[in-house]
Amino acid sequence: MTAMEKREIDLTVSCYGKVKDVKYDVVILPWGATEPHNLHLPYLTDCILPHDIAVDAAALALERSGVRCMVMPPVPFGAHNPGQRELPFCIHTRYATQQAILEDIVASLHAQGIRKLIIISGHGGNNFKGMIRDLAFVYPDFLILATDWFGIVPTKGYFEAAIDDHAGESETSAMMYYHPELVNLDEAGNGDSRPFAIASLNEKVAWAPRHWDKATVDSGVGNPGKASAEKGGRYLKPVIEKLATLFEEVGRHELY
Repeated sequence: MTAMEKREIDLTVSCYGKVKDVKYDVVILPWGATEPHNLHLPYLTDCILPHDIAVDAAALALERSGVRCMVMPPVPFGAHNPGQRELPFCIHTRYATQQAILEDIVASLHAQGIRKLIIISGHGGNNFKGMIRDLAFVYPDFLILATDWFGIVPTKGYFEAAIDDHAGESETSAMMYYHPELVNLDEAGNGDSRPFAIASLNEKVAWAPRHWDKATVDSGVGNPGKASAEKGGRYLKPVIEKLATLFEEVGRHELY
């Protein structure tokens, strides 16, 4: 897709003259965070990846089926763990703040005649289920879906690292695929991490937030040393294909 053609589906490069007479089937909202990603990835990694993945999926959906999506600029405000907010320039946003942002976005789109929104999150600390349930009562004619791009396709078989949670091999590979100019593996830490002392928490019998200052050394979880653009591209291909199918199905059908 050329840069000019992307102006029809990517609001970060679009303009009013390009979109004012076009009917859009679905709006895509990338939602990330502003936080350290080990020592080698940008603070906005969780914004960059869902946005770029969404644009590629929207282009594929348009090419395959004619379903037209608009990808919004990514929201850079996510929720973080104790021990993260204290790190320089990590911006923790309360869920109440995120809900207010989402409510304002939905209200604006609803007033414009849009009725379908898909949130693509790039940050593990984001959780939109409760917000979407609440908004379903306020806007019963507005369909909102949410997904994490990194949870759509299992990473097994694509990457080598046994621990690969935050700024590790998979996320670094994805960034190297889209923006190799923003990644320098020579600067990366090893991503060493410390599990909970309570075994049941490690087994996910229950959940508690990890205290980032106690659980990590360089803010990463998982060694990115074997990351590559090739691995990133191979993994992202089925992710983009599945998202394009989702966009097509949502664009063509109602919920029931």
